[in-house]
Amino acid sequence: MNSSHALPNFSSDYQEGAHARVLDALVATNMEQTSGYGTDEHCERARDLIREACAAPDADVYFLVGGTQTNATVIDAILLPWQGVIAPNTGHINMHEAGIVERGGHKILDTPAVDGKINAADVERICSAWEGDGARDHMIAPALVYISQPTEYGTLYSLKELEELSAVCRKRDLKLFVDGARLAYALASPANDVTLADLARLTDVFYIGGTKCGALFGEAVVIPQRGSIRQFVTQMKQHGALLAKGRLLGVQFEALFEESLYLTIGDPAVAATARIRAALQRAGYVVTMDSPTNLTFVALDQAGHERLSRKVHYSIWETLPDGRLLARIGTSWATPEEDVAAFEQALAR
Repeated sequence: MNSSHALPNFSSDYQEGAHARVLDALVATNMEQTSGYGTDEHCERARDLIREACAAPDADVYFLVGGTQTNATVIDAILLPWQGVIAPNTGHINMHEAGIVERGGHKILDTPAVDGKINAADVERICSAWEGDGARDHMIAPALVYISQPTEYGTLYSLKELEELSAVCRKRDLKLFVDGARLAYALASPANDVTLADLARLTDVFYIGGTKCGALFGEAVVIPQRGSIRQFVTQMKQHGALLAKGRLLGVQFEALFEESLYLTIGDPAVAATARIRAALQRAGYVVTMDSPTNLTFVALDQAGHERLSRKVHYSIWETLPDGRLLARIGTSWATPEEDVAAFEQALAR
């Protein structure tokens, strides 16, 4: 890939710092003296704003420092030692978290995904197989389902799909956990029909991503049923996910949820991705799946990779079975309009 800094850079969706309103709030509160570990008034107000946005007035809300720590903490807090988590084989915990779930003593029961998604039938099949196995006392028991909204491929679970997953989880006495690291881009997508209130109604725990969605860092865990996960702060501490200066997280989420900024912060990214996808298709590139959020995936042979890499910075996500490279092009809340226009013009040439 060329080293020119003039190329538009769509390598990931967390290259920029933070939204101006978040930075302004951090500066305005910088010299305040507050209690630590999330017990301050900014964290409490942010919790109230999130509860209101989720239509979940009794929810527990906790602020953690990053996505990997959040996934590890939530999964470890829910599962007993002999239990495992059902997840898509393409899920973040299965591919890009360095085995932290397994390091915590829990097996990932991965299942083949279609465009990054699993469904209720997959969960039913895994549960039925475990229940029907005469040697199940010697096996890891499924107890939790992990999915992402949007998925690692930028695809979305529809409300119907989420309701079906929730129903099978409740039927099978499984917990449902939704990773929302990029949730702002799902909420901004015209193809989305799942609201924060739906997530609160249908899941046992989910989190609202900040790191990739306008904050400097941080994620907000929402547990709709208050008290359903015991000693969660203690478990945050054990996982290195509890920030002493917890106010820094509270101030950021306070800013993100004031005037519903979080619900619209992803709009520029989704609009930019739609333009990028259309431009790629006009230029004859193979866009591999319908990702209506902020990620585009393009299948490239070596010649295509060399040609496209002269026009834009992107990341290589994986090598496909046929040897082609799967390139990921990501936009964010801060993607400059001029970068999108420059890429469109470069492709047109």
